Amino acid sequence: MLGTPVDPTSYDYRRAALDSVHFARVLDRWWQNVRRAAGWNVQYAGAVELQRRLAPHAHFAIRGTLPRRLLKQIAAATYHQVWWPPFDELAYPVDKPPVWDVDRQAYVDPKTREPLPTWGEALDALEEPDSRPAYVARLGRIDARGIEQGTKDAERSIRYVTKYVTKDLTDQAKPRTDAQKAHFDRLHAELSVLPCSPTCANWLLYGVQPDGVKAGLTPGRCTGKVHQRSTLGFTGRRVLVSRQWSGKTLADHRADNRAWVRAILAGGMADIEEHDQPADDADGSKRYRFELARPEDPDVPPLEHRLLRSISARIRWRADLDTARLRTAAAVSATDQPAALAA
Repeated sequence: MLGTPVDPTSYDYRRAALDSVHFARVLDRWWQNVRRAAGWNVQYAGAVELQRRLAPHAHFAIRGTLPRRLLKQIAAATYHQVWWPPFDELAYPVDKPPVWDVDRQAYVDPKTREPLPTWGEALDALEEPDSRPAYVARLGRIDARGIEQGTKDAERSIRYVTKYVTKDLTDQAKPRTDAQKAHFDRLHAELSVLPCSPTCANWLLYGVQPDGVKAGLTPGRCTGKVHQRSTLGFTGRRVLVSRQWSGKTLADHRADNRAWVRAILAGGMADIEEHDQPADDADGSKRYRFELARPEDPDVPPLEHRLLRSISARIRWRADLDTARLRTAAAVSATDQPAALAA
């Protein structure tokens, strides 16, 4: 069955869950290694999705040229070490976790009443020379392809990468069959008991008090994004674009957005926004002079009125923009009709 293990009984769900949890950090390490190996500030843009088998998968476009052999070598050498206390096996079941001791202000064993090691004590144990990381996440395989500007492959690749920007993380991974649903539930069950961070309540299940311990922690019920069914372990940013990908500043992007809105509205809201901006007179002198408004100024309305006015303006602008979009889409679809239908 597509998207499910061949043998679910032997499938390593723990490893699959941990790879999802730490995939974002592996990606960060990958781009660090790429830039170090290339010797220049590599720029990239792409998005992360879940495959049907529920493994995180990324699609990226890189500006510039790098040998495929080099990229594969970097991928093989990219990994992330998780230096946390060991969490190989559960020390306590979910239904019988450690309990909070008010007098000691710590979680204790429900039978012996001995306090669990604190987070600091657990980290101190990792200072031993023979200590090893709790887990090592590796990048895996990559499929690097060259793209030449102006070719059909370039257009197809751009559509292939950008289509994931508008999709949800789990669009491709929604279970449809009973086998896929069972696979989805099994992976989510594994994620529900794994620690997601040093402050995760699930550390109590492994005999360690989480960092910043406090009363009221419920193991197996951590509210972190790692444990949610909508993310299945992935917690990083889904759309990743390097800062210098477009070569534009934030002010440039704002100007582009404003120009796009004005082009769509074609004189509707654009006129309103034009009046909202400072304009110059014909002789080049400033038409308006701005100064900081003070609360005691008689022409300054109350804060509640200003907030409601801003909200009303935003709602009106959004409605005008949606109307203009629909009008533009209708005009384009009408011009795209065949001649026989148009007649």
